[in-house]
Amino acid sequence: MNNEAALVFADGTVFEGRAVGATGSRVGEVVFNTSMTGYQEILTDPSYHQQIVVLTTAHVGNVGTNPDDAESAATHLSGLVVRDVPTRCSNWRALQSLPEYLRSNNLIAISDIDTRAITRKLRREGAMNACIVASDGAPIDREAALEQARAFKGLAGADLARVVTTAAPYPFTTGVLKGFRAQDMQPRVDGPKRRVVAYDFGVKRNILRILVDLGCEVEVVPATTPASEVLARDPDGVFFSNGPGDPEPVDYGISAARACMDAGVPLFGICLGHQILALALGARTEKMKFGHHGANHPVQDLASGRVFITSQNHGFTVAEDSLDAHVEVTHRSLFDGTIQGIRHAACPAYGFQGHPEASPGPHDIQHVFKPFLTDIAAYRGKDK
Repeated sequence: MNNEAALVFADGTVFEGRAVGATGSRVGEVVFNTSMTGYQEILTDPSYHQQIVVLTTAHVGNVGTNPDDAESAATHLSGLVVRDVPTRCSNWRALQSLPEYLRSNNLIAISDIDTRAITRKLRREGAMNACIVASDGAPIDREAALEQARAFKGLAGADLARVVTTAAPYPFTTGVLKGFRAQDMQPRVDGPKRRVVAYDFGVKRNILRILVDLGCEVEVVPATTPASEVLARDPDGVFFSNGPGDPEPVDYGISAARACMDAGVPLFGICLGHQILALALGARTEKMKFGHHGANHPVQDLASGRVFITSQNHGFTVAEDSLDAHVEVTHRSLFDGTIQGIRHAACPAYGFQGHPEASPGPHDIQHVFKPFLTDIAAYRGKDK
């Protein structure tokens, strides 16, 4: 397939390349991701809804694709931009090549493009809106693509959690996350399983697998589920998942977080869930210049001083000057000093900005589930 393709930024900059996926056009916010592996995880991460992802690693698609590595039931990007897609893939688990996977999922992608130049542009000017367009043989209408890019409203103010969430509650029972050692995660849940209700703001399957591997009975509920319905299930813990978009419009999630904390139920949030928790505690969030997207981000645990390499995917952050005295910062990014973890001083509520479930990795920070599990055990022992 040698059809032309282009990435047309809202400022008029155009990068031309070769179409390697579906044809058509999509708009989104362009971000760069520095991961060297895990492209299928990125393609199926709901947190990338309405984003065009530029992968900075040179060769993408070497190991093909398979259904086991999908983080959700669909792809969520607006488009993918890479330097090079190998003509052949080689892996015993591969069932489709990357181009086949892209076309079967109607995802537009461009290769043979200068991804380093795009990354430098984004680092200099910040995340930008663009239109990605791939031709079926006809000439590309760059003016029409430019109009689409300029018409896109961006992610600030966008409530996308309700767009990607599940339509109905469901139990999640499949554990065994690759690279995860539950025996290293004491205290794990032994004996009767602890009931955890997981709010789906755009959840990744590997987060749910960790909870199952740790002995939890997990039920996933839609993002807009009222806290009263969740608390009526008498959970031992409530989990707030990752997800796309701006956290501030997710008022239903913020209200649910407040209600869970008022009830004293242990609460743990990751990524968007972490930001929602912070908003429920009276903080505010703000848009970052180009966000954190990659699997090589150093994060420091402030209590121990230890540094961990983490996977990140977020374009918003908690504003530190908005935190009340009862909110403690537990982790910090060593790239830019932004907040990576918080906890409430008086109730069992925790948030972590990165992705401890990252697969294929890194797995350094999976221990952040420990305080949640400890409080789940303590909460179950109380006379509720």
